[in-house]
Amino acid sequence: MEFALVLPLILLLVLGMVEVAVVARTQLEVVNAAREGAREAAASPDPAAAVAAVRATLGDLGSSARVSVRRPDVVGRQATVRVTLPHRVAAPLLGGFSVELSATASMRVER
Repeated sequence: MEFALVLPLILLLVLGMVEVAVVARTQLEVVNAAREGAREAAASPDPAAAVAAVRATLGDLGSSARVSVRRPDVVGRQATVRVTLPHRVAAPLLGGFSVELSATASMRVER
C-alpha cells in the first residue's frame, strides 16, 4: 500500500533527473559549437564559415540555433561567436516549458 503512494513521487524524481541531464548535455553541445565557431572565425574572414561550423557541430539542433559572429579585421583581436539555442523540456509532467541555452566563445584572429 505504501509503495503505491511513493511510486509516483519516485517516478517524478527520476524523470526530473533525466531532464536535468538532457539539458546539461545540450548545454555542453552549445558550448562546444560556440568554441568551434570561434575557431573558424579566427581562421577565416568569412562569418558564414563560422556559422556553418556551429550548425555542423550542433547537427540536427543547428537549424534552430541563433548564431552571431563578431570578427574584427585586425590580427590579434578577439573574434567572438555567440550561440543561443531554445530547448524544450520534453517531460509533460513538468509542464513542457522551454529554456534558452547560450554560450559565447572568443579566439584571437589569426589572419
